[in-house]
Amino acid sequence: MDMLELLNFYIIPGLVLGSIYALGAIGITLIYAILRYSHLAHGDLATLGAFIALALVQAGAPLLVALPATMALTALIAIGIDKGFYAHLRDRPKIITVMSSLGIALMIRAVVQVVWGVDAETYSRGIVRPEVYWGLRIKDRELWTLAFLIAAVVVLQLFLARSKWGKAMRAMSDNPNLALLSGIDNRKVIMLTWIIAGGLCAASGVFLGLNTELKSMMGWGMLLPMFAAAVLGGVGRVEGAVLGGLIVGLAEELSVLVLPGEYKAAMAFAILLFMLLVRPTGLLRGKVL
Repeated sequence: MDMLELLNFYIIPGLVLGSIYALGAIGITLIYAILRYSHLAHGDLATLGAFIALALVQAGAPLLVALPATMALTALIAIGIDKGFYAHLRDRPKIITVMSSLGIALMIRAVVQVVWGVDAETYSRGIVRPEVYWGLRIKDRELWTLAFLIAAVVVLQLFLARSKWGKAMRAMSDNPNLALLSGIDNRKVIMLTWIIAGGLCAASGVFLGLNTELKSMMGWGMLLPMFAAAVLGGVGRVEGAVLGGLIVGLAEELSVLVLPGEYKAAMAFAILLFMLLVRPTGLLRGKVL
């Protein structure tokens, strides 16, 4: 195997897959940093976003128009789920909220299967041929995925570092009690957290569907790699989620060089277990789950 073959068939697909995981992992890490629980409905929320985008595309909207609309709609749904199911559990043990999120995941999946069915769908029909850049075979949709991740991370980091509400989110993440005593409105911070997490979650589902296909169970397959990415990079660290997502995506694609393809999905579990045993704070020293 030469270097170009390695890049075209393993590294580039791994980076694209890792970018999708990273988008979802950012939401997971923000929710844990602010709300202090693991959101098990995150994968199915991404599936819902992907199918909402499918409905908009089938109605005639270009995907570049459907994507921001889908992110906004999914963010509103995430806020509604929080207010309807999670808000009254804030003062209860966090394990109750975690198990409730599993129930929400099953509810969202049931809605997707009832509305859109269980058959695989795509945003567009036909074969998409890659462009060749200096020997590298890259599809436009792969470039869009990578570009969106870079843009989203840059905007989010600037927001967290320089805006009033971004600093409030960081304060809530570092010390919730001190932030409340400082006069920060935790309700607005929580709402903003769900807006960001829900929007990026929808984007991860859309880009997974764009680069592969849409299935009602696709979110369940995304959930473990997204959590592995968040833990690997460091829970509570946005840049850690990105780093972890890229590493998990590359590890999954490269694993087929030494393992049967059926075991590719097990790489995320192996990475998650290894990091929890060896370095629970992750590569960038985030919070401990």
